[in-house]
Amino acid sequence: MANISNSLVFTNDNCIGCNKCISVCSAMGACISTTGPEGKPRIDVDGDRCVACGACIDVCEHNAREYVDDTERFFNDLRRGERISILVAPAFKANYPDEYESVLGGLKKAGVNRIISISFGADICTWGYLNYIQKYNFIGGISQPCPAVVSYIEHYTPELLPKLFPVQSPLMCGAIYCRKELGITDKLAFISPCIAKKLEIDDPNNKGLVQYNVTFRHMMEYIRKHNISGPLATDEIEYGLGSIYPTPGGLKENVYWFLGEDVAVRQVEGEKRMYEWLQNNKDRIKDQKTPFVFIDALNCENGCICGTATDPEKNVTDDALYALLKIKEASKKDSKKTAWGRPLTPKQRLDKLNSQFKHLRLEDYLRKYTNRSAQCVVKYPSKQEQEAIFQSLHKDTEESRKINCSCCGYASCCDMVTAIHNGFNHKENCIHFEKDEILLLGDAKELAANLEREKSIIEEQKNSIVSTIDTVDEHFHTLYESIESMNTGNESNATESTNIAHDVVDIAEFTRKLQEYMEQIQELMGNLGNDNARVLSIAKETNLLSLNASIESARAGEAGRSFAVVAGQINKLSASSKETAEQSDANHKKILEAVQVIKEGTEHLAEIISEVNERTQNLAASTEQISSSTTVVLNAADSIRQSLDALSEHIN
Repeated sequence: MANISNSLVFTNDNCIGCNKCISVCSAMGACISTTGPEGKPRIDVDGDRCVACGACIDVCEHNAREYVDDTERFFNDLRRGERISILVAPAFKANYPDEYESVLGGLKKAGVNRIISISFGADICTWGYLNYIQKYNFIGGISQPCPAVVSYIEHYTPELLPKLFPVQSPLMCGAIYCRKELGITDKLAFISPCIAKKLEIDDPNNKGLVQYNVTFRHMMEYIRKHNISGPLATDEIEYGLGSIYPTPGGLKENVYWFLGEDVAVRQVEGEKRMYEWLQNNKDRIKDQKTPFVFIDALNCENGCICGTATDPEKNVTDDALYALLKIKEASKKDSKKTAWGRPLTPKQRLDKLNSQFKHLRLEDYLRKYTNRSAQCVVKYPSKQEQEAIFQSLHKDTEESRKINCSCCGYASCCDMVTAIHNGFNHKENCIHFEKDEILLLGDAKELAANLEREKSIIEEQKNSIVSTIDTVDEHFHTLYESIESMNTGNESNATESTNIAHDVVDIAEFTRKLQEYMEQIQELMGNLGNDNARVLSIAKETNLLSLNASIESARAGEAGRSFAVVAGQINKLSASSKETAEQSDANHKKILEAVQVIKEGTEHLAEIISEVNERTQNLAASTEQISSSTTVVLNAADSIRQSLDALSEHIN
C-alpha cells in the first residue's frame, strides 16, 4: 500500500493529473495515478519509493508538488531559546552573494550560535575520498555527496551499494568535524539547496549528527515574510576548493587538483539521465569493468547551485554559476604554503592536504548504507497477465502494443502494463484507450439511440400491457364479484332446492293420499250406484203397486176413492223416487267422470311430482357442486387478480 502520508515530496490540490511527473520520475511506483476529490485525476507520491530527486517539482507547470523540510521547526526552536549552530552549503553564497552576510547576520540576531561553511566539510570529503581510494584500492566507486543518488541506489540498485563510497558527504564530514574537533554540542541546522538532504539527515546511519534541513527557498521566504535582518556576519572557517562542489563535476575537479587530469573520472548528472545511466551500466560498475577511478554522480543537471530546493527564478540564469566561479578563483591561492596553491604540483597539493588533516581519523568519516529495495519491489506480469491487461486496453495487435506515445507518463506500453499490474496506474490514463473508448462510445451512442427507441417501443408495449392488465383486472374484478354473488346465490339456491325437494316430497305424499281418497270416493260412488239401482227397482215396484191400486180403486168406486188417493200418492212418490234416482244416476255418472279425471290427473301429477322431486334433488346436488366449483373458480380468480396486480407493479 502506498505510503502517501509519509512522503517528503507531496501533491497539493493544484494537480490535474497531466502525467508529466510520471514521465520524469526514475522510480516506478513513486508517482501513482489516482482520483482525487470530485473524481479529478491526480498523481500522488509514495514516500517509500520516492528518492526526492525533485524532477516532478521542476516539471510541474501547475505548482502541484511541494516538499517538506524543517524551516518552521528551526525558527520555532530558535524563538524558544534552543542552542543551534548552522552549517551553510557552498551554494548559498553563490545563489545570494549580495545577501549572504546580511542573512547570516539576521540568523545570528535570531539566536544562531556558530556558522560553519560546508565548503570546509567538502575539503574533508575530498581528503576522505583520496585516502580511501589509496588505503583500500577502491577503484570504480560511485561518489555519494548527493543524497538523491544514495537513496536511488538503496531503493532500486542495491547491488551497487558495495560500490558506493562509504565516505561521508561534505555535510556530514563538516558535522562530524564540528562535533569531534570543535566540540560543538548545539543542535545543527543545514542551510540547504536540496530536498533530499532531509533523507540523509534523518537516516539512522548518520546517528543524529544534524537536526534540521533548512532549505534555501523556504528559509528566504520565511526571512522576507518576517523581516529578519541583523548586522553583517560570515562563516568562521577558511576553506579551499570544497567551495566548487556545488558545480557539475565539482568533486572531479577537486580530484584533478590533487591527482592530475590524467585520472579517468566519469561525470554524470541529470534527474533522469543519471539514473538511467546507472541502470544501464550497473553490471559493469558492480563487476568493476569500468576504466574510471570513480564516478562523480549528481542528481541535478546543473549541480547543487540549482538544487531541488533553490529559488526557480534564479535557476533560469547562470548568475549563481558566475558567482561560484569567482569563489573558485578566490579559493585558489598563489602561495605554495597551502593545498590550494596554484604553483604546486598535484602531488605537492595532495601532500599539503594530507598534512592539513593528518590529525583526522578516516574511520570517523565513514558511513554505512541500508538496502531499502524490499519496499520498492515491482511485480512484473506473466505473459497471461500481460495479455489480459493489453486486451483491457483494446490493444489487440502487436502494432498497438508498441505505440509508446508516453502520454501515460511511461516510456512504453509495456511499462504502462507493468504499472497497471502493480496498481501504480490505470487503463483510463492511456490516451489510446480513451480514443478507442470514444470510438466505442460513438457506437455505443448509436446503440443507445437504438436502445432508446427500443425502450420507447417497449414502454409503449408495457403501457399497453399495463392497460390490458388493468382492463383484464377490471373484468376479473367484475367476474370475481359475479362469481362471488353466484356463489352466494348458489349456496342459497342449494338450500332452497333442498327445501323445495322436501316440499315436493310432502306434495307427493299429499297426492298419494289424495289418490287414495279418490279411490275411496270412487268405491263409495260405486256403492252409491248400487243403491241408486235398488231405488229405481223399488220405484218400479211402487209404481206397479200404485197402478194396481188405481185399478182396484176404480173397481171399488166410491168405496175405493181413498184407496185411489193413496194410490195416487204412491204413484207420485214412485215418480219422484224414479226422477230422483235418475237425477242421482246422472250426477253419479258426472261425479264418476270427474273423479276419474281427478284420479287420472292425480296419477299424472304424482308422476310429474316424482320427476320434479328427482330433478329437484339432482338440482340440489348440482347446485351444491356448482357452489363448490364457483368457490374454486372464485379462489382462482382471486389468485389471477393478485398475479395481475404483481405483474402490473413489476412492469411499472
